[in-house]
Amino acid sequence: MKNVIITGTSRGLGKALAKTLIEEGHRVFSISRKKDQELMDFAEQKPGKLEFFEFDLADHNKIRTLMKEIFQKMDFATAEGIFLVNNAGVLAPVKRLEDCDNEEILNNLHVNLGAPLILTAAFIKHTQGFKGDKGVINISSGAGKKPHYGWSSYCAAKAGVNLFTQSVGLEQEKSEYPVKILSLAPAIMDTKMQEEIRSSDKEDFQELEKFQNYKKEGKLLASELVAEKVKELLLTGNYQQGELLDVRDLL
Repeated sequence: MKNVIITGTSRGLGKALAKTLIEEGHRVFSISRKKDQELMDFAEQKPGKLEFFEFDLADHNKIRTLMKEIFQKMDFATAEGIFLVNNAGVLAPVKRLEDCDNEEILNNLHVNLGAPLILTAAFIKHTQGFKGDKGVINISSGAGKKPHYGWSSYCAAKAGVNLFTQSVGLEQEKSEYPVKILSLAPAIMDTKMQEEIRSSDKEDFQELEKFQNYKKEGKLLASELVAEKVKELLLTGNYQQGELLDVRDLL
C-alpha cells in the first residue's frame, strides 16, 4: 500500500486522483478546506483508505503541525512508498495588479506557492530516513511559463513552483535517500477553476473569449484522464529529478 498526501481533494483533479488511488487500494491523506462526504462514502466501498484533514492552506503557520499529525498516522515499516501531491490552488485575483488589494495577492501566493514550499519541506524532513520510494508532484500550470493579462499573482506563483521544483531536485541529488520531485502542468481541464475563468470580467481578463471557446469546442480534458497520468507518474517515478512536464506530452 502506498501512502499519498494530496491537497485540494474536494473537486477536480485532486478528487479524481484520490478516487483512483483509493480504488487501487492505496492510502490517501486528504488535505482540503472542507470534508467531502461523497469522497468519504466512496472510500468506504473501496479497498483503499482515506484520512481527511480539514485545513485551509492559507494558514501557513500551522502547516508543519498538520504534517507532523499526518506522519504520526503512517506506518513506515509497512509503507511501500510515500508521496505528496501539491494540487490545491486558487486563481483569484483576476484583474490588473494595481486593482488587487494586499490580501488578495498574499492569499494567492500563500496557497499556490507558500503552502507547496512548506509542505514539501516538511515532507522531506519527515521522510529523511525512509529508504523506500518517495516522490513529490507539484501541479503547476502553463501560466508558470506564459504571462496572462489579469493573472499576475497566479502566473508568478506557478513560475515559482516550477523553479522551486528544479531547485529541490538539485538539492535532493545530494541526499542519501533522495525524494524525487516533478512539476506537472495538467493542461486545460473541465473543472470549477475553468468555470471561474469563463465567468471573469472581459476588462479584467482579456483572453476570456478564448477560454470560453475551449469549453464550447470540447477542448477541455477530463480531470479523470489527467488523474490517471498523475497516478502513473507518481507510482512509477518515470520522470527526471526536478523535471518540468506537461501532461499533453504524455497523451
